[in-house]
Amino acid sequence: MGKVVLVTGANSGIGLALCERLLSHDALLQLCLACRNMARAEAARHALLTSHPQAHVSLIQLDVGCVRSVLRAAQEIRHRYNRLDYLFLNAGIMPNPQLDPKALYKGLFSGRAIHMFSTGEGLLTQKDTLTSDGLQEVFATNLFGHFLLVRELEPLLCRPGCSSQVIWTSSNNARRSAFRLDDMQHKGGVEPYSSSKYASDLLSLALNRRYNNQGLYSSVICPGLVMTNLTYGILPSFFWTLILPLMWLIRIFTNTFTLTPYNGAEALFWLFMQKPESLDPMVKYHSLTSGLGNNYTQPRKMDIDDNVSSALYEKLIELECTVRKKLKDVDLEHSAEITQTEG
Repeated sequence: MGKVVLVTGANSGIGLALCERLLSHDALLQLCLACRNMARAEAARHALLTSHPQAHVSLIQLDVGCVRSVLRAAQEIRHRYNRLDYLFLNAGIMPNPQLDPKALYKGLFSGRAIHMFSTGEGLLTQKDTLTSDGLQEVFATNLFGHFLLVRELEPLLCRPGCSSQVIWTSSNNARRSAFRLDDMQHKGGVEPYSSSKYASDLLSLALNRRYNNQGLYSSVICPGLVMTNLTYGILPSFFWTLILPLMWLIRIFTNTFTLTPYNGAEALFWLFMQKPESLDPMVKYHSLTSGLGNNYTQPRKMDIDDNVSSALYEKLIELECTVRKKLKDVDLEHSAEITQTEG
């Protein structure tokens, strides 16, 4: 059998486009789609098998924003496979995005218009909520759930004499200014998406420092400005109808407007083709598309450092211990209630 590849958030957008590209390249892959919505996951699987009827495509239910779901899914993955060659951490959310109309108006008539559109800087805020685990939802989904998944799948990723790749879908919106180590969940801010994506950049570096000697390598990509369900949720549909032709025109002058999920998955697919030992842990690999529609990948140095990266990793370990203890206490309390009821 071929290499084992797991993709989170694989039922649509960039994740589904990546799966299609992977199977077109290597039909012998063992591909696992890890998705929250199983109806959509089954539809994605059906579409992939229609194009590649001989492919090995399986599903697993995974809500990376829910700790119990991550633990259950990881247990099932360990049961199914004895190794994991590629782990694409692609799932992510940007809940309740709010557009600043004044910033948009000013941006349209400034020299920073393309930068603002491609990064969302100065344009977008989000309203975050709490998960059932008591964590900030964006932090839990975009970062912590994936961190916990890597920890749980360590036996499959770290195998003697073998190498594996963990590949994060980050963003142009990842900015140091939005992240604070003393508020890594971004409880006190209005840019949780930007904060979580910058934290994933930091965490990727920490994983390399910790696991490279065990054969695990981590990389980060930016898909560029891609039109997906997440993007379309930012503005009313009529606005996109008006602005999309302009965006295709603007792409002549910038390479960051990848626009389609296929183009946005370029860097993910490019990393799949590389030897992980040759990759630079300090850069983010960007999906880019020329005005003529040619796709390519370009490395760009990230605004990160080892000290903050290491400190974030330690804080995540501490939070993991706290969350696990809380779950254990809840389970013990539930067991005690059942025992009392039966008695």
